[in-house]
Amino acid sequence: MDNAQRKHSLAPLLSLLTAALVMSAPTVEAKKTAPPKAKPHAARNAAPAVAEAPVADAVSAGQQANGPLTLAAHGATVLDTLTGGLLYEKNAYNRFYPASTTKILTALLVIEEGNLDREVVIQPEDTQVEPSAIGFRPGERYTRRALLYALMLKSANDVAQALARDNAGSIAAFAEKMTRRAASLGALDSHFANPHGLPNLDHYTTPHDLALIARTAMQQPVFRQIVGTVEYPWVSAQGVTTVLRNHNKLLWCPPWKVEGCTGLKTGYTVMAQQVLVSSALRNHREVISVVMHSDKPGIWVDSKTLLTYGLTHLPNGPRFD
Repeated sequence: MDNAQRKHSLAPLLSLLTAALVMSAPTVEAKKTAPPKAKPHAARNAAPAVAEAPVADAVSAGQQANGPLTLAAHGATVLDTLTGGLLYEKNAYNRFYPASTTKILTALLVIEEGNLDREVVIQPEDTQVEPSAIGFRPGERYTRRALLYALMLKSANDVAQALARDNAGSIAAFAEKMTRRAASLGALDSHFANPHGLPNLDHYTTPHDLALIARTAMQQPVFRQIVGTVEYPWVSAQGVTTVLRNHNKLLWCPPWKVEGCTGLKTGYTVMAQQVLVSSALRNHREVISVVMHSDKPGIWVDSKTLLTYGLTHLPNGPRFD
């Protein structure tokens, strides 16, 4: 299926998704460094309601929230994309470092501002971010749209820097916007210090919060299209084309490929270890999975396990028709 056909086939699904979703107003490992401990019930009590389905109804009879699944991840959760109903959790309200899954929120803020065909002029400070990078030169120009593909498929940190600066004027100002936007979604136990997820002790979230952020991002048709793209032809300012391949192997790579996978985003630092947010759509229903502080191949095994569990334990509810 080409891009035009795919976009056409998703259009009615996306229309229903937008109507159905309820939006509220808006380590280093060697030293075993961990984010500040969360107050486990504070976020649950303070967060605005995101879904009508209670947790007890979302988990199948005989299963408990911290149920029988064997996971390498230290923290995990699965949500029903349409209702936000919780289907599974493991330490879902504990704080972890998100690494490059941070870029889900970065992309959301850029897309929400709009004007995606506007050009971003690369500044010297944008070229000084490592290790994953496109390799900018000062003065180059790229559209926000093209940069979003490089952000989400290549996971380029220099791209995150450029988009954040373009959006808010500075990294500090953009980080404040990130934390405020997350809180507006009910992600109250998160704090962001940068747009890319490079190590920072004051940059953390929880599996539950990250799932809420991803669920909102998937309401945006442009975001959904980008994170479901396997390859993107990146054209440099010098006219050189490089094919960017999505790091999310659940989309394309046997034996990890998941039928119906629709995205989302990988992440890794020594502090965070392996992190993966993923989603899958089958039989007109979609779920979002988050695994944090896992290993390889744990992120792929865990995510396949969680997506399968979620898709087979969905209660009666809204469907993509």
